Amino acid sequence: MFPYFSIDPRLQELSRQAEEEIRPQFEKIEEVQRYNQQKMLAAFNRAGVSESHFAASTGYGYGDRGRDVLDEVYAYALGAEDALVRYNFVSGTHTLTVALFGLLRPGDKMLCVTGTPYDTIQGVIGLPGREEPGCLKEFGIGYEELDLLPDGTPDYGAMEEKITPAYRMVYIQRSRGYSLRPSFSVAEIEKMARIAKKKAPDCIVFVDNCYGEFVEKEEPTSHGADIMAGSLIKNPGGGIAPTGGYIAGRRDLVELCSYRLTTPGTGREIGCTLGHNRELFLGAFHAPHVAGEAVKTAVFAAALFQKLGYGITPRPEEDRHDIIQVVELEKREALIAFCRGVQKGAPVDSFVVPEPSPMPGYDCDVIMAAGAFTLGASIELSADAPLREPYAAWMQGGLNYHSGQLGMLLAAQELLDEGLLRL
Repeated sequence: MFPYFSIDPRLQELSRQAEEEIRPQFEKIEEVQRYNQQKMLAAFNRAGVSESHFAASTGYGYGDRGRDVLDEVYAYALGAEDALVRYNFVSGTHTLTVALFGLLRPGDKMLCVTGTPYDTIQGVIGLPGREEPGCLKEFGIGYEELDLLPDGTPDYGAMEEKITPAYRMVYIQRSRGYSLRPSFSVAEIEKMARIAKKKAPDCIVFVDNCYGEFVEKEEPTSHGADIMAGSLIKNPGGGIAPTGGYIAGRRDLVELCSYRLTTPGTGREIGCTLGHNRELFLGAFHAPHVAGEAVKTAVFAAALFQKLGYGITPRPEEDRHDIIQVVELEKREALIAFCRGVQKGAPVDSFVVPEPSPMPGYDCDVIMAAGAFTLGASIELSADAPLREPYAAWMQGGLNYHSGQLGMLLAAQELLDEGLLRL
């Protein structure tokens, strides 16, 4: 260890053992990294990306070639007909909201087949107790959901019975949100989409793909999903995009979403880029590698904290379908200590001490460790959690594995220093 960091020798030995045990998983991750990096380079070559595409536009942004070519790059890399990639999507939830309002009309009904969506999207839908002004419910858009099976897997039988042409949209949340259920593979999403299309041929299969991009070799839009959306400060921005989001899928559906982002009739034809194109292109190019580094960090965290006696999900040997690792700390003070240790492993604001506090969109205090170059970037090493049972930390990110690994060791060291961990 570099001498600046004081890691207990016993933790260092457990780290060495963990790395040795997860080498087979790393080989699989690197195979996916290699394939997706080649796919991204193919997207750049095919689109003919040039320096001229990095030029800034202002005002209406008419004729912004870089903006249009960036859409083309993302569409190809994500296995979609078309994509809408913009820096002015302010978050993943905003991107999803634009897509939902772009695709649904008063009187339509959507069915979420993966249980209750995560906290911030609940207010967009207008779930009971979360009827925010301007939510889908206020516009007469109905919502229903199907529970997952007790083990957190999709209930395909219930989907066969429940889905009918009465539903305009079948909604799938790929990642786990603040829950302990597993994330869903592209193969599982394909099966859900196949059932939806069999029972309601004209329905829109929409995937919230946040945290899942480039973790597998293929994406939902090349395996049955009609459209999907995500955030550029997660996987697909490569840790370089300073903000933004994407919507990708069927061309006609992407066009409808563009009318909601700007105005009906103008859609994607307007919207200046203000000099952000270079960062967005560079972030896209780095995204497959960075996503793989984040997955490596998650697998190491699972192996280390399993050795320390904590409940973890997924397990180190399990296949990954997003970048998130859950560590069940069991106690409030242990959760806080874990997050404070992660913060010490950050390149930015490592001296800051995270404290639980209210967070818009959540019903309890939330603690967040995120010393990042981009505020709130989940692809950079971070850990966050609502302060409620089971007092689990949702850890994600790591721009490179070696810094991510150290962040996890510092989290364990903080637990040890606070007397919350025995070796």
